[in-house]
Amino acid sequence: MISSTLARLSVLLAVPAGLLTAQNKAPERTVQANVIISERDPHVRIELPKQVQYVGADRWILYDVADCEVHVFVEADENRNVQRLYWVQFEGFVPSRPGSQYNYNSPQTVTLAGINFDVKVRVGSNQEEPKPGSDLQHVRKLMEAKAYRLPAGMMTVRLVHVLDAQKRKELMIIYGEDVAPTGYTATDLLPGGKAYEQWPALEKDIVQRAQRALTFHQ
Repeated sequence: MISSTLARLSVLLAVPAGLLTAQNKAPERTVQANVIISERDPHVRIELPKQVQYVGADRWILYDVADCEVHVFVEADENRNVQRLYWVQFEGFVPSRPGSQYNYNSPQTVTLAGINFDVKVRVGSNQEEPKPGSDLQHVRKLMEAKAYRLPAGMMTVRLVHVLDAQKRKELMIIYGEDVAPTGYTATDLLPGGKAYEQWPALEKDIVQRAQRALTFHQ
């Protein structure tokens, strides 16, 4: 359900393994309780709600074109069923892709602590298998290693900030919620679903909750 960044990458051709300099590097950002500390790209502290549980981090070369680092937090019940997901991703094209850029055309944007974000809201199922090598697959593996289980359906808000004029680096945050407390399934809220007319109000509300859940310190 959570879209892979494959759709966002402009170039998907393989590069020689020797050029993938960050393939085996550890994550650069650090985590202290509910705060992610990034010293560069961008220089920022991202504070999440105090009740989040840190799942872990991963760093790899995404589809052989971008250095990708993810940090995953959840709010879950005593049985490790995920109720809310916080997926924070730092990403930049590798030097061997000098012409690649991130481009977004969402009509909706928000500004948080002076940082502009492109906004995309989705609802859908978590039942399909993620694409091999995708950021979603890496995130799911982190959660599976800690025995966390995603709900059958989720509403998600994707927030993306492109860092520089060259459009080669980005910060992406995905905030997700279990759709069940709405009283509907993901299918109910999709076009053609029996509750599709409810989706605009739910979409507006989840964007507001995502904004409240994130605090940025520069």
